[in-house]
Amino acid sequence: MAHEIVVAEPIFYDCEAHEAGPSSSSITISSRIDHHSHSVPEPFESERVPPTLAAEIQRFLRVANLVEIDEPRVAFLCRVHAFEIAHNMDKNSSGRGVRQFKTSLLQRLEQDEETTYRKRKEKGDMSELRRVYREYKEFIVKHGRTFAIENSHREKLINACAIASVLFEVLKSITIAANPQALANRESANKKSEFFVPYNILPLDLGGIQQAIMQLTEIKVAVAAVRNVRGLPSAQDFQKHGAFTDLFDFLQYCFGFQEGNVANQREHLILLLANIHIRKAHKQTSILKLEDVAVDDLMRKFFKNYTNWCKFLRRKNNIRLPYVKQEAQQYKLLYLGLYLLIWGEAANLRFMPECLCYIFHHMASELHGMLTGAVNPMTWEKIMPAYGGGSESFLNNVVTPIYTVIREEAKKNKNGTTDHSTWRNYDDLNEYFWSSDCFQIGWPMRLDHNFFCTKSSSKPKVKKASVSTNAEEKAEEKEEREGNEDEEIGEKTTVEEDRGPEEWLGKSNFVEMRSFWQIFRSFDRMWCFFILSLQAMIIMACYELESPLQLFDTGIFEDILSIFITSSILKLIQATLDIAFTWKARKTMEYREKIRQVVKLVVAAIWTIVLPTCYANSRRKYTCFSSNYGSWLEEWCLSSYMVAVGVYMIPNAVDMVLFFVPAVRKYIETSNWRIFTILAWTQPRLYVGRGMQESQVSVLKYMLFWILVLLSKFCFSYWFEIKPLIGPTKKIMKIGVKNYDWHELFPKVQSNAGAIVAVWAPIVVVYFMDTQIWYSVFCTIFGGVYGILHHLGEIRTLGMLRSRFHTLPSAFDACLIPPSSKNGKKKRRGFFHNRFHKESDNDKKSVAKFVLVWNQVINSIRSEDLISNREVDLMTIPMSSDLFSGIVRWPVFLIANKFSTALSIARDFVGKDEVLVRKIKKDKCMYYAVKECYESLKYILEILIVRDLEKRIISLIVNQIEESLEKSSLLEDFRMTELPNLRAKFVELLELLVEGNEDQYGKVVKVLQDILEIITNDTMINSSRILELLFSTQQMDMDSPYFCRRIEPQLFESKSSESSIHFPWPDSAALNEQIKRLLLLLTVKDSALDVPTNLEARRRISFFSTSLFMNMPSAPKVQHMLSFSVLTPHYMEDVNFSMKELLSSQREVSIIFYMQKIFPDEWKNFLERMGCASLDGLKEEGKEEDLRNWASFRGQTLSRTVRGMMYYREALKLQAFLDMAEDEDILEGYDTVERDNHILTAQLDALADLKFTYVVSCQRFGSQKSSGDPRAKDMIDLMLRYPALRIAYVEEREVIVENKLQKVYSSVLLKGVNGFDQEIYRIKLPGPPEIGEGKPENQNHAIIFTRGEALQTIDMNQDSYLEEAFKMRNLLQEFLRCQGRRPPTILGLREHIFTGSVSSLAWFMSYQETSFVTIGQRLLAKPLRVRFHYGHPDVFDRIFHITRGGISKASKTINLSEDVFAGFNSTLRRGCITYHEYMQVGKGRDVGLNQISKFEAKVANGNSEQTLSRDIYRLGRQFDFFRMLSCYFTTIGFYFSSLMSVIGIYVFLYGQLYLVLSGLQKALVIEARLQNIESLETALASQSFIQLGLLTGLPMVMEIGLEKGFLTALKDFVLMQLQLASVFFTFALGTKIHYYGRTILHGGAKYRPTGRKVVVFHTSFTENYRLYSRSHFVKGFELLLLLIVYDLFRRSYESSMAYVLITYSVWFMSITWLFAPFLFNPSGFSWEKIVDDWKDWNKWIRLQGGIGIQQDKSWHSWWIDEQAHLHRSGKFSRLIEILLSLRFFLYQYGLVYHLDISQQSKNVLVYVLSWIVILAVFLLAKVVNIGRKKWSAKYQLWFRLFKAILFVLVLSIIITLSRICQLSLMDLIVCCLAFLPTGWGLIMIAQAVRPKIEDTGLWDFTRVLAKAYDYGMGVVLFAPIAILAWLPIISAFQTRFLFNEAFNRHLQIQPILAGKRKKK
Repeated sequence: MAHEIVVAEPIFYDCEAHEAGPSSSSITISSRIDHHSHSVPEPFESERVPPTLAAEIQRFLRVANLVEIDEPRVAFLCRVHAFEIAHNMDKNSSGRGVRQFKTSLLQRLEQDEETTYRKRKEKGDMSELRRVYREYKEFIVKHGRTFAIENSHREKLINACAIASVLFEVLKSITIAANPQALANRESANKKSEFFVPYNILPLDLGGIQQAIMQLTEIKVAVAAVRNVRGLPSAQDFQKHGAFTDLFDFLQYCFGFQEGNVANQREHLILLLANIHIRKAHKQTSILKLEDVAVDDLMRKFFKNYTNWCKFLRRKNNIRLPYVKQEAQQYKLLYLGLYLLIWGEAANLRFMPECLCYIFHHMASELHGMLTGAVNPMTWEKIMPAYGGGSESFLNNVVTPIYTVIREEAKKNKNGTTDHSTWRNYDDLNEYFWSSDCFQIGWPMRLDHNFFCTKSSSKPKVKKASVSTNAEEKAEEKEEREGNEDEEIGEKTTVEEDRGPEEWLGKSNFVEMRSFWQIFRSFDRMWCFFILSLQAMIIMACYELESPLQLFDTGIFEDILSIFITSSILKLIQATLDIAFTWKARKTMEYREKIRQVVKLVVAAIWTIVLPTCYANSRRKYTCFSSNYGSWLEEWCLSSYMVAVGVYMIPNAVDMVLFFVPAVRKYIETSNWRIFTILAWTQPRLYVGRGMQESQVSVLKYMLFWILVLLSKFCFSYWFEIKPLIGPTKKIMKIGVKNYDWHELFPKVQSNAGAIVAVWAPIVVVYFMDTQIWYSVFCTIFGGVYGILHHLGEIRTLGMLRSRFHTLPSAFDACLIPPSSKNGKKKRRGFFHNRFHKESDNDKKSVAKFVLVWNQVINSIRSEDLISNREVDLMTIPMSSDLFSGIVRWPVFLIANKFSTALSIARDFVGKDEVLVRKIKKDKCMYYAVKECYESLKYILEILIVRDLEKRIISLIVNQIEESLEKSSLLEDFRMTELPNLRAKFVELLELLVEGNEDQYGKVVKVLQDILEIITNDTMINSSRILELLFSTQQMDMDSPYFCRRIEPQLFESKSSESSIHFPWPDSAALNEQIKRLLLLLTVKDSALDVPTNLEARRRISFFSTSLFMNMPSAPKVQHMLSFSVLTPHYMEDVNFSMKELLSSQREVSIIFYMQKIFPDEWKNFLERMGCASLDGLKEEGKEEDLRNWASFRGQTLSRTVRGMMYYREALKLQAFLDMAEDEDILEGYDTVERDNHILTAQLDALADLKFTYVVSCQRFGSQKSSGDPRAKDMIDLMLRYPALRIAYVEEREVIVENKLQKVYSSVLLKGVNGFDQEIYRIKLPGPPEIGEGKPENQNHAIIFTRGEALQTIDMNQDSYLEEAFKMRNLLQEFLRCQGRRPPTILGLREHIFTGSVSSLAWFMSYQETSFVTIGQRLLAKPLRVRFHYGHPDVFDRIFHITRGGISKASKTINLSEDVFAGFNSTLRRGCITYHEYMQVGKGRDVGLNQISKFEAKVANGNSEQTLSRDIYRLGRQFDFFRMLSCYFTTIGFYFSSLMSVIGIYVFLYGQLYLVLSGLQKALVIEARLQNIESLETALASQSFIQLGLLTGLPMVMEIGLEKGFLTALKDFVLMQLQLASVFFTFALGTKIHYYGRTILHGGAKYRPTGRKVVVFHTSFTENYRLYSRSHFVKGFELLLLLIVYDLFRRSYESSMAYVLITYSVWFMSITWLFAPFLFNPSGFSWEKIVDDWKDWNKWIRLQGGIGIQQDKSWHSWWIDEQAHLHRSGKFSRLIEILLSLRFFLYQYGLVYHLDISQQSKNVLVYVLSWIVILAVFLLAKVVNIGRKKWSAKYQLWFRLFKAILFVLVLSIIITLSRICQLSLMDLIVCCLAFLPTGWGLIMIAQAVRPKIEDTGLWDFTRVLAKAYDYGMGVVLFAPIAILAWLPIISAFQTRFLFNEAFNRHLQIQPILAGKRKKK
């Protein structure tokens, strides 16, 4: 990519004499650029400049440092100019760091003034500047045309341009200062200085014309179109001097856009036009002129949303085009430019697409008025923009007022602590523009409108004119048609005015209420369906039907129809919820929507009355009709109830009909006809969510899937859960229980309702949950079938790769080579593709292209150190001209051992030649190896032997061999037994040739003589012809003394004047490669079968090979492909590991030590590449930077991501080379051409720049740079290493306005030039952009700097590979292929988790994630059609999304999982999301349990917020029934089902506890003889399916089976279970359900950074307790308590085995939740760590909290933070928390009646007395606590005596009670089991009512009690861990299962875990 700043001639006004004497410009420039001088003055620090000054003065300081060596006076003048600018900007030095900077700069100037004055070469400073400036200008003029051709001049030219541009500014300022008359011509000077603006991709200034990218035809055409200003209004109308340069210049002066925005969008539009034009233009003549079809295509994409918005609001759009074709194109470009400029400067408004439509609507009207010269009918003046003027007019007058509203509303959020209903988020503000009321804002905007009010009024007033009448709407529509929609209401106001609106509008269309009812409300059809199905199945089970035909029995049928009464009640609930949940949005709700909700409620209420009435009155009253046609239904009967049901079902029948005709339904939904609006009255009329129907085929596919799922679910539920429970239920209802084991509160309840609820409740919970299980089962089946059909896993192993390798060139040609113009489109392969076809010339050429690409891939893998140099030699394919004849010399690893095998076969073979040849040819690889070895040996001997005699001898031998082959007499003419000896000699010869040592000449001769002797004497049967040749030669030269010796030694020896052999070998790279290859072919044996040995290299090569056989679109030429960008958000993550980080070992081990042990083979390959033997050798040779890169590329760093993404550019350049290269270029090699052919290289760079852009949005780069953070330097280094990389960041700068500091925020784009970062664009923002969630805001500010038609979002922990980058242009073609009804808007990609080998946990996460991103998303895309955007690396239709709100949503808290909302938004706006598995991207995941748990918590929080969101609500309401099921079970349904599975356990245990403690169970066993109820066992078994991770396990096994083989999958699955995978998944289940449930109830969702560290460390006990106390430990103890109490008092299961079998999963869960964090904690059972943890735990418990004390330091601080969610919770949520806490009192109530001391009394006084005991215990604890505070310090002895007395008193009371009241030891145990839960319940209630008791003594006591409970739980957890730590085998066992994956790779884990001790 070129980097040039064009230099213009400065304007001089002084009359100084001409320069004294000529100077040699070239010499001066050369010395200046190269910096060869040794006396280097110390440069002034140019990078540590205060942020307020950096943008203005940094370039002057940099240039001063550059020129200081040769031109010190010029450097001095540059610094003086910088100082003047700094002083003028901040005269009072009030900015941060300004005073210090100005002082240091002034000191430097004082120091340099005299010395530089003496070194001045001219008389005056102006002359000195002018001389240097002209030298640089001459250099630029001389070498400027060679910028893109000669790399040697590039760096010098870049320096010269940068220096000259700065000198021009300094010279201009000095000239103006010297001659005040120059001020009159400042405008012209400024005009020329505009040419010095740096550029991004296109150098649109005058000097950039010569660059390669500007020579592209498509660029020329697009630039010409944008610069066509004919017909525009005169520039004088806008007070502009001179004509408009282009359309963007006109728009800037019209509407007041910023210069940076204009420059950015100018380039943006030109690139879009160029790319679409070259793709659309088919004829050569049309290429030279911008095609209308290209502009129309862009118009359609950009304004599709705008035109739909106008139609929705029944407004005429303001895109009005003239009839003249030439003018129409200009108008279109102006509209496109206007929209881009609005979007580019909109800042946070970009999240509000319809708000942008509103702005564009008015500005387009103004633009049209100006273009046509229209006159305002009210003022009779020409129409001019309402907000025209200065360069920031649009920002200040349009963007800032709306931004201020967004910001003020976001402040109400209070960082996620307030309720969503109290503030308006992005969606609320945007959806206000879905109503025609938005036009009341007017244009110019009325800032007193209610929209701009941000303060909620306590007494809301009725909004005036908030609902437009029909007459008003018609009047507004009329105004729109006349083009007079500008509402001149009042005078123009500003945001700062005190006069504001009177009323806060509130929410729009939807209110995010924090309630579990949201799940029912969003998916009401599903819940109604399941509830009605359950009722129907219970009725059927009660009738004990034997045949399905019995359903049509009139009585049974009528009872089943009673489900519609339930349906009417559910609809009434739904209607009530709709009104209740949208109450706070009533102010913005349209009148017809209010009427709709009321009518819906009334209708539902009427049906709730009518249906039960009809059912009661008409029961068993039928009117029957006979069937006359002898059908199976002989008689059918009707009742009034049935008729009522029929009428009730009419809307559902209509919906069903429309479901099967999706096209009609879509038309009805998207139509704006009022008749259709009335027909669809049941749903609100919204702008989004309409017309989402899929094609008929797609509907049938996912309908079939769900029919199978539901049939399986209902059959299982009916036969195994519901029907077996009917009999026991009937028995329970018949029993009359009179004697209870406790004081029964409701003794008169009939039919044992409590027992029935206890038995049925877990069944009902599992019934609503187990659909998730069946979905998982069918997901596995369907996903596996789809994977097989898409050729997944065709090549899984190296053996399969070798067997299919010969088919790769043809597959490569079909997939990755563009079809030639002659052949047209290539014929695609079907499932059974044709393996045999006649090769054309083009096919043969494609083989050469495949070889070139394959070698580049292998070299890329080598550069990543995955393979060694030897493996590179084994895997590369030689490039030769034979490739064009179809002859391929296959890689050595493919034909390794084949030659040795052939040699063995030939040596031992007995028979005919034909049989031997057939046997060798049977194995193609063996035949290739033999043939290549023979040909190569011939070629080498031909070059090696140069004397005629030896040449004739060798030729004779070769001829004889070939004659024998032709006659099939080889076995008769040669002895095959000597072949091994012959091979050994040839190997010796080749080794000598490779060594190439001149001293070995004699050895080479000796080896050649031995070879000849073996051939002639031992191998050939008849060697007489050769001997005759030698003899005849001897006779002819008898006179020569040379032949007087014996024959043998004379051969191959040299004469004094003649050499017989060419040794040393000619220095030819190709020849040397051929010798090495032949040597490998002869020597390599079985070891090459395992090449490559690195598992990652194997995986990558296998997947690349497999993907070539998958179905992907044909590749276009690079010039015709879609352009795209990659965007990566970065916050504070590591860019590169520093040497300090790599070598430091403060925590366990250093990173580099860890890397060496985890990646031993890659470390070895790296040392080989560096030419060093060890780490110390790297340091000695100064290769620390290479070491940093090597380690960083193996962590989750930004540098790894950037390297992977820049492979796209490398691949594009290589593909462009293949598109345009001739045969000679291909043979020469890409690397050689890139190095030597500068013209072609420049063209390749230009095409790559045209098609690809990479932007990293570094959120904190500005602050990091100003503070000297090394990460900023690493980012600049990345830009310098990858010139195409761009970094965008938000700059926060303080400016002086009216002597006050104000913060100014700007979006800035940087590139790396000349060793520094260079600013390209700067766009001022209305304020800080981080209003909502950080990541989407970070993406949003940088998206304006992206380019192209597609945008790939890549996260900071991702990677890519060169071989995958080759498939990017194929992938982009998917945007041009329709998927069903519409082309895709998001392309999903496959991910590979590269962190799976670190530990067992990382392996589990890797497989879990892999199964989701492969088999899961495969099914979501097809056939379910509900795939959304689940993060990265999806590819977006960029234009579609930037016109519809961007690639994520950013509202605080509600959009915590910001990525998935992009998928929701795309689907709701009629987008299509697909998934493609032929391309993959690497992704890192968390590797430690705590990191994984934080990630799971973050995702669970995000899903809980999704549950409350409007997006999920609209998807659930607007999808058809089956697609709605898919949406639910693949989004929030998974989390809610997991929550219900755990709730099912609690319901079961508490139900059984109720039965046991109340005595009901005893009655059931004795009277009803109920022992084991099978349904309960089935329910618990279903729950364990989710608990043990089998939901992800099944798809995981299927996916591994597809890709690695099912035997490997089974082995891995068993191995995972042995490594306690079930423990991990059960523990992860607890994390999910805790954070999901708590967030819905109380809120508190937040982003949780995981760190993404690469090293696994030991975690302290205190930290584990803090993280898991409330989410796991408390729940684990509760379950354990339930199981213990249940076991103590159970009577239903007589044997302990039956009890264990039914409760094993609960025991497993409780123990897992208690001890998993310690099992998966490295060194968790090391005694040294245990001791340290115990000390740390006690310190943490005892330390008092307070202000500034973090929660990791004190229990008190942690306890306060842990209940923060309750502090911000609502009253209803607090009430629910209190009600849930009441369950802990059940233990006490039940157990006190089972004490021996109660003497079987059932009186309520027993329970009252138990409370008295609790109060006494609490009082005793309170007394001790008060005594400790007051007496423990001063009266320690008395306090101890007091405690002793209390102890004796309590002990005596216990003894007395045991003697008098029969208090037993068992009673004491039962009391503990009863009172401990009570105390915890009291703590929970106290926390819930904290605001009421916080200022009382109760709260202090609650804190003390909570501390005691936490300490007790900690001790109970710590004890078994400490005990196990005594056993050394436990620690070894833990290490083995925790790092088993590493042990399998023979890695040294123990040194890693004990690394710190080992180093000591």
